[in-house]
Amino acid sequence: MAFTIKTLFIGFAIAQFSMFATANDLLAKDLTLKVFPVNDIRAGLCPSEVTVTETGRPYTEGSYTVDGIAKLDWLAGKFTIATTDRFSVTWQAKLQRKYQNCVAAAGFGYDAQERTERHSYLRMQFDKGKVYLILDMTGRYDANSLTPVIIKKEVKDGNPIWTWAGTD
Repeated sequence: MAFTIKTLFIGFAIAQFSMFATANDLLAKDLTLKVFPVNDIRAGLCPSEVTVTETGRPYTEGSYTVDGIAKLDWLAGKFTIATTDRFSVTWQAKLQRKYQNCVAAAGFGYDAQERTERHSYLRMQFDKGKVYLILDMTGRYDANSLTPVIIKKEVKDGNPIWTWAGTD
């Protein structure tokens, strides 16, 4: 009887851990893009960082999918899609008056060693009163050395939304 209860307890613990791991995979993850003013001109007032959110979908054997949204109404007006191709999408919007003179670029802020090892597939540009959010899979690869695919590139309620996927 003790063996059965012990086995039941271990099984319950494993099930709880599995539920936690699955739920944890679905949690939204905030990604911070650090803003770096251009150094050859007066950059104006710029935000120090911008945060976007990505959420992994439940695991599907052989692949993974990531949904993203950038809620940036504090920074700019409504976004539209400026350009798109097989590997990237660029959204644009007019900057809020406070940031109209900002001239800068933004990307994931890594330390010096990581900068050479990692790729900022989300970037921003601030110039001429506009802001551009760029999702770019160029140079990014998955576990099978394939370039991830952008599945969705849209605007919802004035905010950029996207979905990209790869193989594992």
